Amino acid sequence: MSRRFDGKVVVVTGAASGIGAATARLFAAHGAKVHVCDINATGATSVCDQIIRAGGEAVAHAVDVADPRAMEALAADVFAIDPIIDVLHNNAGIGWAGPAENMTIQDWRRVVDVNLNGVVNGIHYFLPRMLAQGRHAHVLNTASSAGLFPIPYLSAYTATKFGIVGLTQALNAELAARGVRFTAICPGAVDTPIIGNTAKASQGSERITDLVHRFGRRPEAVAKAAVDAVGSRKVIVTVHAEAVLPPWWLHRLTPAGFQLAERAALRFASRAGAVYRASLGRHG
Repeated sequence: MSRRFDGKVVVVTGAASGIGAATARLFAAHGAKVHVCDINATGATSVCDQIIRAGGEAVAHAVDVADPRAMEALAADVFAIDPIIDVLHNNAGIGWAGPAENMTIQDWRRVVDVNLNGVVNGIHYFLPRMLAQGRHAHVLNTASSAGLFPIPYLSAYTATKFGIVGLTQALNAELAARGVRFTAICPGAVDTPIIGNTAKASQGSERITDLVHRFGRRPEAVAKAAVDAVGSRKVIVTVHAEAVLPPWWLHRLTPAGFQLAERAALRFASRAGAVYRASLGRHG
């Protein structure tokens, strides 16, 4: 494997599992030193140990990206260890699936605080140093296909991912000429622990979670897209293009037509989920 990141330093949030863990391991396999950051300290340490056992270099950090003071401390700790950061991957996120009327105001705030404000916190505390360090750097923000077209029953999640896509585009236009590029990674359905956590957190989400477990892709595909995006001029990178691009283009061309398609998809998902759960009852 080409070690294109030899001598580079990468920071990944939400790196204890799923996309973050896969991305941290892949950057390390390409030669980068990786700061593995997650609210789950045990999980972050486990991924760090995996990287080290494979011959890589990594440091684990426990941090809640929604806490500005914690992110300020993380930036200070990371730059005290490594004064130059080449890649910041703002990846941490949570889900909430279900009818909007079932969400509490605390649910809304937590999704926004982790998914959107967590990215803002990462940018706020890392970007000034990255601009001042004297060499090109790249910020990756994990968005979603839900940041390109709206998805019912994922209203809060969709709002945060649209925000990440817009933020990424604005910052890249502002800062690429100054040496820091930005990319939003927009995968389709990915079968990661966020799905299980989402299902536990919100009743009525079975229609979405059933389909994701059956058809969701592996996080390693997203990790490869993220690593490949570094150094490129791509501001939006879609993963699983065959699933993402058709609805994205439909939404852009005819928002009204997209709304009709979404309602039809919900009816199909409801029937498919019921059949799938019934088959589990018969054969499980």
